Amino acid sequence: MSGRIGRRLAQLAFAFALWLAMHPALAQDEEGKEVEQLQMLTGLNQAYIGDLPQLVERRAVRVLTVYSKTGYFLDGMQQRGITYELAKAFEEFLNKDQKISKKHPIQVAMVPVTRDQLIPWLLEGRGDIAAANLTITPERRALVAFADPLASGVKEVLVTGANAPALASLDDLAGKDMHVRFSSSYYESLQALNADFTARGLAAMHLIAADENLEDEDLLEMVSAGILPYLVVDHHLASLWAEVIPNLTVREDLVFRSDAAIAWAVRPDSPELLAAINRFVPKAKKGTELGNTLIKRYFSVNKWITNPADSADRKRFEAAVPLFKAYAEQYGFDWVMVAAQSYQESRIDQSVVSKVGALGVMQIKPSTAADKSVGIQDITTIEPNIHAGVRYLRYIVDTYLNDPAIDEKNRLLLAFAGYNAGPGRLNTLRKKTAEDGRDPNVWFGNVEYAAAQKVGRETVTYVANIAKYYYAYRLILASEGQAAQ
Repeated sequence: MSGRIGRRLAQLAFAFALWLAMHPALAQDEEGKEVEQLQMLTGLNQAYIGDLPQLVERRAVRVLTVYSKTGYFLDGMQQRGITYELAKAFEEFLNKDQKISKKHPIQVAMVPVTRDQLIPWLLEGRGDIAAANLTITPERRALVAFADPLASGVKEVLVTGANAPALASLDDLAGKDMHVRFSSSYYESLQALNADFTARGLAAMHLIAADENLEDEDLLEMVSAGILPYLVVDHHLASLWAEVIPNLTVREDLVFRSDAAIAWAVRPDSPELLAAINRFVPKAKKGTELGNTLIKRYFSVNKWITNPADSADRKRFEAAVPLFKAYAEQYGFDWVMVAAQSYQESRIDQSVVSKVGALGVMQIKPSTAADKSVGIQDITTIEPNIHAGVRYLRYIVDTYLNDPAIDEKNRLLLAFAGYNAGPGRLNTLRKKTAEDGRDPNVWFGNVEYAAAQKVGRETVTYVANIAKYYYAYRLILASEGQAAQ
C-alpha cells in the first residue's frame, strides 16, 4: 500500500473560506462559529517557528496529528475524534488562560500527517504541537519537549485473539512471526526483545512490516477476526478496544515496555507553550471528566471488520479464485485486490441484492453491466458478474485515471473509490485534493480527505476496508505457502 502523504488542514480551510465567500448565508447557521474559525485559519501554510507569544500574535496554533477512526477524522466538513476534541478544548482553555478577546480568539488548526512526519514537521515549524498517542521515549525526548502525560504508567502488552497459540512467557515468541508497524514504538520494543533473545541463544522473532496505513485499532480488528494471532499495543488502548472488539485478550503478564507515558510534544524552544499545555493537562487527561467523556464517545460504537478466513466465506473465496485470477489477469489487475473488493461488496456472495438493485459478488447494477462501456447483458450468475465488475473497474481506470503520474496501486484504490461513489466524481475529488495542497495521485491521506468532505465516510470506509481485506488475504495465502499473483 502506498503511504499516506498528509498536508496542512489550513490549506483546506483556505479553500473552504473562499467557497464561503460565495455562500455568506452559511455563516448565519448553527455552524457559524466553526465557519468563522475556519476563515481565520487562512495563511497557515507557511513554515514558521515561535513560542506562545508569537502564536498568540498570529492567533493560531497548529496541531500535528494522524488520521484514524478515533483520533482524528473528517465526517463531511465536520472534524471529529478524540485528538480533535482535546485540541478544541485546549483552544478554549488557551483563550481563557491568555485572556484573549472573544472577537479575535486563538484558533487551533489540525494538521494531519503520517506518523513518520510528526516530529520532523514539528521541528521544521510546520506545526506547533504533535498530538497522536506519542509514547515518550529517550530517542524522541532527545528531539522534542514532551508535556506532562495525558496517560502515564502505560505498558506495551501482547493482545491475543481466539486462535492464538498458548503463550506462557515472552520467550514463547522466540522464532515466531510478529506483525508490527515499523514506525511505532512497538517496533523498538520488539527489536530490544530480539536482542535479548539472541544474547540468550533463542531464535529471534520474524518482524513483519504491517501496512503503515493501518492504525492500532485496524490491526486489533484483524486479531479479533483471527487474521493475526497477536499484536503488541499500548495497554490503555488495548484495554479500551478489548471492551468493544470481541475475541481480544489483553495479556497483562506479557509486557514489552513498562511505565511508559503518552503526551503531546512541542519544539524544545517553546517553553511557554509547553507550560500552557501543562496547565491544561490536569483538566483533560484520562480519569478527568473531559477525558472519560471523550473515551466513551469514541470507543463505544464502531463497525468492525469481518473475517475473510471464516469457513463459509473462505469456501466462497476458494470457489471464486479461478475467476478472480482469470479476469484480473485479462484486465491487468492484482487478483487479490479484486477479491478483497468483492468481499467488501458482498462477502463474495452471488445471492446478494442491494436496495438499489446491484447484483451479486461485485454488486454491479444490470444497467451498468449492459452499458456499452461494459457490454455484459446477464450478470445473474457468478462468472459474468465478476467479469462485469472487473471490466467496469477497467473502464473507470482507462477513462478517469489514465494518468502516468499515478502508480498502479493508487490507480486501483482510486478506481475503487469511483466504483463506490460514481466514477464521474473522481475528477472532482482529485481537483479538490490538488486545490487543498495534497497529492491528487495518492488515495490515503490525500484524495481520501476530499472524499470524506464531498462524499462522506462511506467511500472512505469502503476503500479502507478493501485495503484491510487485501492485507488479510495476503496473510492467509502466505501462511499456506500460496503465491498471491
